Amino acid sequence: MRIPALPRPRSLAGQLFAMQAVLLALVVAGYALFTYVNDQGQAEDAARRQTTAVARSIADAPSVRAAIHSSDPSAELQPYASRVQKDTGVDFVTIMTPGGIRWTHPDPDQIGRPFLGNTARALRGETFTETYTGTLGPSVRTVTPVEEDGHVIGLVSAGIRVEAISERVREQVAALFSVAAGVLALGAIGTYVINAQLRRHTHGMNATELSRMYDYHQAALHAVREGLLMLDAEHRVALINDGGRELLGVGGGADVMGRPVTGLGLPAPLTSALLAAEPRVDEVHLTASRVLVVNTSPVSGGERRGTVVTLRDVTELQSLMGELDSERGFTQALRSQAHEAANRLHTVVSLIELGRAEEAAEFATAELELAQALTDQVVSAVSEPVLAALLLGKTAQANERGVELVVSGDSGLDDGLLPESLPSRDLVTILGNLVDNAVDAAQGGPRARVTVTAYAQDAELVLRVTDTGPGVEPAHADLVFQRGFSTKPTGPGGRGLGLALVRQAVQRHEGTLTVTEAEGGGAVFEARLPLGDGGAGRASGDEAWRTAGRGA
Repeated sequence: MRIPALPRPRSLAGQLFAMQAVLLALVVAGYALFTYVNDQGQAEDAARRQTTAVARSIADAPSVRAAIHSSDPSAELQPYASRVQKDTGVDFVTIMTPGGIRWTHPDPDQIGRPFLGNTARALRGETFTETYTGTLGPSVRTVTPVEEDGHVIGLVSAGIRVEAISERVREQVAALFSVAAGVLALGAIGTYVINAQLRRHTHGMNATELSRMYDYHQAALHAVREGLLMLDAEHRVALINDGGRELLGVGGGADVMGRPVTGLGLPAPLTSALLAAEPRVDEVHLTASRVLVVNTSPVSGGERRGTVVTLRDVTELQSLMGELDSERGFTQALRSQAHEAANRLHTVVSLIELGRAEEAAEFATAELELAQALTDQVVSAVSEPVLAALLLGKTAQANERGVELVVSGDSGLDDGLLPESLPSRDLVTILGNLVDNAVDAAQGGPRARVTVTAYAQDAELVLRVTDTGPGVEPAHADLVFQRGFSTKPTGPGGRGLGLALVRQAVQRHEGTLTVTEAEGGGAVFEARLPLGDGGAGRASGDEAWRTAGRGA
């Protein structure tokens, strides 16, 4: 059996439309009812004022007093009353004796008959108005005396039928309802247009669905570990999650919301990427302590509404990739050394087979002494094991590329000199990238050479790499450390990240990084890292050893 689907709740826009339509209808109906009641009272008041004015004007007319004293008052007063009735718009004008016998009436048959109504107050000299049912039906009538020398010589009554008053009110109310219907129609159309826009903005969802979506939105926002940043059309921060605050280093305060992205203190390349109009896909950017992969996507709905930015932290991954590159370099160096060792071994074996044993021994001894001299030179200058291994591997790589890598005689680093606050991973990042950059610059030159100097002085670790390449233009002295800057063609993996990682590592340890021009041409990159109090004494001892070594 097929279960019937429950009707979907009305959308928020539909609910608002129904509510607004009912409210508008109630307001218009209430206003119409109030106007009807008010107009009814106003019409009766107007009728009283009108009948009073007509009756008083007739009673004050000299011709009326003269006609009353004539032998046949009806003959003179009836035409006069008919003219006044027609001109003033009242339904009847009755002129009568003080005893209430009519001299005039709209119906001539009623002349000479008693007046139907109250006259006592008029006989006392008062003018009054009442609603009374007479020969013409219910009417609003005014009765006033005709006085002469302080005596009442006659009475005048002017009236308007209640039906006529109601007819006037009905006409006004009909016009009012026509206007109210037009207002209701216009209000309904305006409400429909507004709610159509609201329906488009809310995608037809009702209040419950919107509330549920907001709850999901908040939960997902704080649960996602990746950074999420949303910018409005003016590039102000509209939304940022906890991961985004941490990765960008902007703190956990709410003051970030509404601030322009240019005021967050981010590196210039990262700020430019966030301000770019075109989308960015998997761009690598560096902050003071992190390597971030940035993706941006514009939000548009007929017009640009802002930008959605996602951030991924690849600091550890980038560090591991650097270590992996170093291991690959070591592997290639070992492979090339193994290849050279095999060639030398074949040479020794061939000399022995040719009966030249003494020459074979001399050749093997010379090769061993050369390899040992290279190792001794590096280890004696830099006995710190990680840096020594790095330099030995880089020496073999440089030789394969036709570049001579030497360790300066001014170098001197004892094993155990470096404090725990300066991890070997950062040293590999700094020195390895500086050497790779120097080998790239020197390769292909007539006297391709890279000189590495490493020593401790004044509680600082100094790492200096000099190459014989084309050097760095003074205008590029600062740009060369920015991510993406390179004077070489961009390869498949991109360029311009190595020196940026070097500067990031140096700044993380509050050190300094500079580039200057070498004396014989080329560039000199120098990184200075503080060793702290623990390394100061060892540094001074090592400096004394270096000075003594140079003096010897």
